Amino acid sequence: MTEHRSHTNTRRLSKTNIILLIFVAIAAFFLWTEHRAHLLGALPYLLLLGCVFMHLFMHRGHGHGGDGEGSDGDKS
Repeated sequence: MTEHRSHTNTRRLSKTNIILLIFVAIAAFFLWTEHRAHLLGALPYLLLLGCVFMHLFMHRGHGHGGDGEGSDGDKS
């Protein structure tokens, strides 16, 4: 007994998906063209804010617990 499977519909996009994809592409284009100045104008500030957050969150594993001991061991 042989099974007959149709592979024609597995790789093909439906009309609804194509229309949705075109709508999303048009919406993304207009969002980019209308808000490009705002987004690109905020990039320097976002870069500085990123530096601050990286400094705060990436120094957790260095052992800077503030216990008063330096890196040179016992001072007695």
